[in-house]
Amino acid sequence: MGTLSASWGKIIGGTLGLFVGGPFGAAVGLAVGHVHDSNQKALGSSGGAGGWSGLWGDYGSFAGNIEQAAFTMGVVVLSAKMAKADGRVTRAEIEAFKRVFNIAPSQEAAIGLLFNRARLSADGFEPYAFQLAHVYRRNPAVLEEILSGLFIIGAADNGGLTPAEITFLKRVTYIFGFTTQDFARIAARSGVGIPDTEKPHDPIAESYAILGVTEVTPADEIKAAYRALIREHHPDKLMAQGVPPEFIATATEKMKRINVAYDTVCKIRDIK
Repeated sequence: MGTLSASWGKIIGGTLGLFVGGPFGAAVGLAVGHVHDSNQKALGSSGGAGGWSGLWGDYGSFAGNIEQAAFTMGVVVLSAKMAKADGRVTRAEIEAFKRVFNIAPSQEAAIGLLFNRARLSADGFEPYAFQLAHVYRRNPAVLEEILSGLFIIGAADNGGLTPAEITFLKRVTYIFGFTTQDFARIAARSGVGIPDTEKPHDPIAESYAILGVTEVTPADEIKAAYRALIREHHPDKLMAQGVPPEFIATATEKMKRINVAYDTVCKIRDIK
């Protein structure tokens, strides 16, 4: 990769500080970020002795560059706290987390350490959500992929999403800047259905929700919505926006569900 911007040092430093915890941790994180920025300016590149690699340590194995490392650290912490939201972390949720990330054996130790530390409590997830919301504020598709992964982890238990998990997901959805309607749409696109205990599963309503349209949306607008979704959620585009390759499997599955939903709506509406 090419030279990283100086601001990334402060972003990653802040994330590290949040992980350490408390005002002191935040101060340490910002100091580390400042050192990184200073080193980057002196070196004129993203590598070299005394650069970020020495400070980042084992967490640098999360992904190939600083942006991806920030993404992965934030998502790992949110995933762990999502799993803990109902008071216990199950084996099914841990396996879902591994499946969503497609974790390589070489990364298991570093990611497992962070996950285990974060899952001790469901509290304190908001700073990580706000951090990701800020970093990807111009790339809502990336934030949606993060939410999709959280939905998949939360629904991994046989009983599906619990009220506590739904509350957690709604809070992250709000922090990410999405609406109540977006919440239902993203849940449907994630393959967990629409979280609504008062209504039975309706595959037709779910198909409309996945596409972000309604039963009365004109055919040409449905086609346009589908084309926009395919462009927005294509794995290649997401990788270009900073999503690590380990997370692309989730986007690929979502693309399949979008295609199935479009085919379903086209048959119902006789759209050619």
